[in-house]
Amino acid sequence: MLHKNVYLQSLAYELPSQVVTTNSICERLTPTFQRLGIPSSWVCALSGVNERRVWGEGESLADIASRIARKVVEDSGIPLERIGCVVCTSVSKEFIEPSMACMVHSALGLPETTSSYDISNACLAFLNGISQMGQLIDQGAIEAALIVDVENSRQVIENTVRQLEDPRIDLATFSKCFAGLTLGSGAVAALITNRQLAPQGHKVVGHVSLADTRFCRYCVGTISDIATNQTGLLKAGIDLASRTWKMAEKTLAWSPERIKRFICHQVGDRHQRLLFERLGIGLEKAFLTFPFLGNIGPASAPITLAIASERGEITSGDRVGLMGIGSGINCSMMEIAW
Repeated sequence: MLHKNVYLQSLAYELPSQVVTTNSICERLTPTFQRLGIPSSWVCALSGVNERRVWGEGESLADIASRIARKVVEDSGIPLERIGCVVCTSVSKEFIEPSMACMVHSALGLPETTSSYDISNACLAFLNGISQMGQLIDQGAIEAALIVDVENSRQVIENTVRQLEDPRIDLATFSKCFAGLTLGSGAVAALITNRQLAPQGHKVVGHVSLADTRFCRYCVGTISDIATNQTGLLKAGIDLASRTWKMAEKTLAWSPERIKRFICHQVGDRHQRLLFERLGIGLEKAFLTFPFLGNIGPASAPITLAIASERGEITSGDRVGLMGIGSGINCSMMEIAW
């Protein structure tokens, strides 16, 4: 789908101050590594994740989401009454209801005419949020939309480590739980609008998506843990990405040469290398954050985009490709003209 009148007006992120290194996790798991005959360096080597962040004990995710939402709105200069919808796309949850978007709506004092609801689709939800809100903007139903995400991996990491400390676990269990050691935390928000409200914004050109739900149980996560068929998920995800890329070639006129910078959902080193190899993209085209942030779920791609822009890795006129593969399995690719 191509967008006609959708612009990214502002993008803001926040990272927790507390850092959890992979070395500290490996120290706790030394007896498990020794018993299973796994070198501790294997965790870093396989994932490429050296550290990740977690929010402080007891910090409210709704408060964090509201804080980053307020920042992106203030940065945008868009009046609250022009925002037609606010959506939250977080995997991390403190409660089942009400929606996190309602909490943000209340904290910002958005008008009663502004809709609010959550969107859930594993690691692709933020891109889905931009796509869905973009369609409403193109239709003229709303002028602007706020997309917010906050993720906290503290509980999953701690529960995964405790599970792997059990002397009864075997190598198969270790592999199934491994993804829980790579997760990170962060918060991000975007304000997208029509052209009239964002004359200097970045144009959201369009997006393509495909689903292959035969593999919907290859990665199953709860609030407290995650279980993954690593080999199966990797193969199925890259196969689906290859088919989605062909759609992007037709719909968005994509090629490795035309896109200046690729911003991906950051899973890890092996995933990144194999994906780019399959798609024929040089790794130098990617901007990587997983070595110091880990996998932040749906917040990963937008936080990486914000950091890349902040560091001057993306400049005016660049064609930027956002790509993600999420549990389900789903794949999305989106272009933004910077």
